[in-house]
Amino acid sequence: MNCPKSSVKHGIHRDENCVKATDNTGSFSESSWADMDGVNQTMVTEFILLGLTGQSEKDEVVFGMFLWMYLVTISGNLLIILAISCDPRLHTPMYFFLASLSSVDISAPSVIVPKALVNHMLGSKSISYTGCMTQIYFFITFSNMDGFLLSVMAYDRYVAICHPLHYTMMMRPRLCVLLVAISWVITNLHALLHTLLMVRLTFCSHNAVRHFFCDPYPILKLSCSDTFINDLMVFTVGGVIFLTPFSCIVVSYVYIFSKVLKIPSARGIRKALSTCGSHLTVVSLFYGAILGIYMHPSSTYTVQDTVATVIFTVVTPMVNPFIYSLRNHDIKGALRKIILRS
Repeated sequence: MNCPKSSVKHGIHRDENCVKATDNTGSFSESSWADMDGVNQTMVTEFILLGLTGQSEKDEVVFGMFLWMYLVTISGNLLIILAISCDPRLHTPMYFFLASLSSVDISAPSVIVPKALVNHMLGSKSISYTGCMTQIYFFITFSNMDGFLLSVMAYDRYVAICHPLHYTMMMRPRLCVLLVAISWVITNLHALLHTLLMVRLTFCSHNAVRHFFCDPYPILKLSCSDTFINDLMVFTVGGVIFLTPFSCIVVSYVYIFSKVLKIPSARGIRKALSTCGSHLTVVSLFYGAILGIYMHPSSTYTVQDTVATVIFTVVTPMVNPFIYSLRNHDIKGALRKIILRS
């Protein structure tokens, strides 16, 4: 049976001879998709973001927490950037990379959380198709940029510990800027690739996303066209983009630990590792969440993956300033000066 084009509103696909109704979550019954082949489907112009729970009572608590975490994230990372900018002693490669990481940690949740909060306050759950694709682009860009900056910071620690006498010569300002610039180019090209592949897909009447933002995997599950190419690119190009910085981090720390173990004094070992502890903590949080979410096909994406996404989209950018400031005497000293001045 062929159904003519019709409008999709409030989860109902209506026609005189063909009625396709959805439940509260926006999902169609199995029987409603029985005659999909040859059907003229209405193209989706917006997506419905159901949130983390899909229940308004629980979402009140969730979005209250999101607002608090977002404000803490912005404040904490701005303080890190301000402290590094105002203290000449912190104008070194390590703190240049840390300031860059804080900038990304401000930008990443800013792509996601404000839209979710505005929708919640207005009682709306919709996001336009264009807005969704834009979220996907910047989400991929900033997520990958976090990984590249963490790898550059690992290389910086490797040079500082394994080649301390040549550190100034090896980590020249021009090289530091070049490493960050190359990272931005790679991450933007990678995001552009996945966004263009997403745009080519067809999205039909089913437009309800069980998430609080346009995560690529839940969006892929809604497509009524073949997503094989998209999944293939995730495992090939996405795998390379993921493994390259991760491998750099692993190799850097292999050399660091082999060097540290040769240090005769326990005090020297503690001093060498103290500069790496914060970085390793952040790396564990970030890559632990990503490994659990995106290293499997989009068709197997679950609610547990949604919760894990919150860790590296909202939680990790919030805790990064605390991890670095609480374990770093230079940052604490610079922050203390700023507070005393004010």
